[in-house]
Amino acid sequence: MNEATDNNGASGSPQQGAAPEAGGAGEPGDTAQLRAALAQAEENARQQKDLYLRSAAELDNVRKRAQRDIESAHRYGLERFATELLPVHDSLALAVKNGAGGDAQSVLAGQEATLKLLERAFEKLSIRQIDASGQRFDPSTHEAVLMQPTADAPPNSVLTVVQPGYELNGRLLRPARVVVATAPAGK
Repeated sequence: MNEATDNNGASGSPQQGAAPEAGGAGEPGDTAQLRAALAQAEENARQQKDLYLRSAAELDNVRKRAQRDIESAHRYGLERFATELLPVHDSLALAVKNGAGGDAQSVLAGQEATLKLLERAFEKLSIRQIDASGQRFDPSTHEAVLMQPTADAPPNSVLTVVQPGYELNGRLLRPARVVVATAPAGK
């Protein structure tokens, strides 16, 4: 009878015991392993989904924060510029107020002081005047308003600056409007 009893304590013929070992008697252990693996996979999937949702929420928050920063920059981007121009405005307002009763010399002194205030504001804001006088004509920073034949300057050089140009941190704000020298007609 010992021969007929399998490992699980069930009795039967040796052929019946072989079949359950391969499929039936091994199933309860395999099922438990499969269920444990399934539970672990489900937990891993839940953790990955949670991680994905947190990452998606964080990305959305970063996007919203960046949008608010852009809107703030547009709204208040000129604040530094405006702050630097306030003393210029105050100086001009004072000149207008006192201009009617003042002599020409004091009005000129007030205008010079106002211009210095404006130049200081430009310097703080990295606005630089383009030095074009006597330079070779450069279409990327100069705008020719007139071509003038002359023997006093080399051809294609700036004779006169009609209106100065300006750069902001190396970027052109306005080209210098210039008179450009050409070779005289006889040469």
